[in-house]
Amino acid sequence: MSTEHPTSQQAAGLRIGDFAPDFEARSTVGPVRLKDFRERWLILFSHPADFTPVCTTEFVELARQAQEFERRDCALMALSVDSLFSHFAWLRLIRDRFDVEVRFPIVEDPTLVIGRAFGMVAPQDSDSATVRSTFFIDPEGVVRAMTCYPANMGRSIPEMLRMLDALQAIDEQNGLAPANWTPGTPLLQPPSQTLDDVFAAQRETDWFLREAGNGDEA
Repeated sequence: MSTEHPTSQQAAGLRIGDFAPDFEARSTVGPVRLKDFRERWLILFSHPADFTPVCTTEFVELARQAQEFERRDCALMALSVDSLFSHFAWLRLIRDRFDVEVRFPIVEDPTLVIGRAFGMVAPQDSDSATVRSTFFIDPEGVVRAMTCYPANMGRSIPEMLRMLDALQAIDEQNGLAPANWTPGTPLLQPPSQTLDDVFAAQRETDWFLREAGNGDEA
């Protein structure tokens, strides 16, 4: 397993707009390298440990919704400190118990080097028991959004899909996603930056709060 020498700032935590640090590691689908996922979207997410109740429900639901992510040209990749063989045993249990196969890669990170490079784990931490972070990485390798959940609370898979839809719609239409935006509803136009437009606006808010038309279905 290796990473490309993340900077101290990256180790302290990535920010939206940063390039995701590249790494190469073993996974349940063979060796993976982050930069090999360029030119498509990638959701990289961590889970505290295999054989835990909340993580199991997340992976079952993500496996069931995997085609929805694929339809959006988005790959999934999971990460935890557990060994590759622990991942294998856990995925076998999930398949036998829930009749669903987890086919997206699960990366092993026993030394926490990847978790620290992404700021998922603090430099002084010795384990990732509190980690449940998600990074939305665009086709250029840029971190576009992040979420962080406590270990005792599972992610919302519909919200992950909604966030992905919003990011893709924003890029495609050069718009802004308002509160509670969903595919098929209008985006907003970027606000005007000229004083003439501000004074010429018919209503007080028209220069900065305007719909951009209906959003395309994802």
